[in-house]
Amino acid sequence: MEFLNETQLNRQIEELCKSKAEEFQLMGYGSVTGKEVWKCISAKYQAGQPPLHQIVNDILTLKVTTFMNWITLNAYKGIEE
Repeated sequence: MEFLNETQLNRQIEELCKSKAEEFQLMGYGSVTGKEVWKCISAKYQAGQPPLHQIVNDILTLKVTTFMNWITLNAYKGIEE
């Protein structure tokens, strides 16, 4: 069994976020980035980082409506993405 170091793990999570952003772009949301996907996902991790399987699940199951609601709320709050 091979284990990933922290750098490799972060790279894999970044790739998942980019993949999710590409999925949203295919749906017509052309300006979505992997960094925005990660900010959306990680916003709910205020109490601490969950286990890896939960992070992966959260990224893969992120719905475009959830993402757009997050973007809209941050726009109302005046938070820059």
